[in-house]
Amino acid sequence: MDSVSIKDLMCTRFATIRPEMPVVEASSNLIKLDMLGSPVTDSAGTLVGWISERECLQAALQVVYHNQRVATVRDLMQSEVLTVSLNDDVLNLAQQMLNAKPKIYPVVNAANKVVGVISRRHILNMLDQKLAELCKKAS
Repeated sequence: MDSVSIKDLMCTRFATIRPEMPVVEASSNLIKLDMLGSPVTDSAGTLVGWISERECLQAALQVVYHNQRVATVRDLMQSEVLTVSLNDDVLNLAQQMLNAKPKIYPVVNAANKVVGVISRRHILNMLDQKLAELCKKAS
């Protein structure tokens, strides 16, 4: 099978999340774009963290049920983030994802600026198309 790169499959539409943003606003952005999580970037677009539905759920529960303050993204984001680059091999990433790694990765360029995201769903869609092609050839 031909090698496929991250840039061939990644999605360039992702939530714009800043560290100083209230988590409830970040949560709304994730919901609007139907995303499991999103990169957190500074004003220059450089990756500084990651926030997922899990952190947003945690903050929402604190606010709604425990009447606690609204946290900022910086308070809850993961600062250490696994990333992939544009030319990384998708099959290697798929293997990595099978080992309980994140479901979605930020794609960064050489300057550590976020240019997209790639998830298991993107890879599964590609593999589904490849399977359909193989089945068609076998018929």
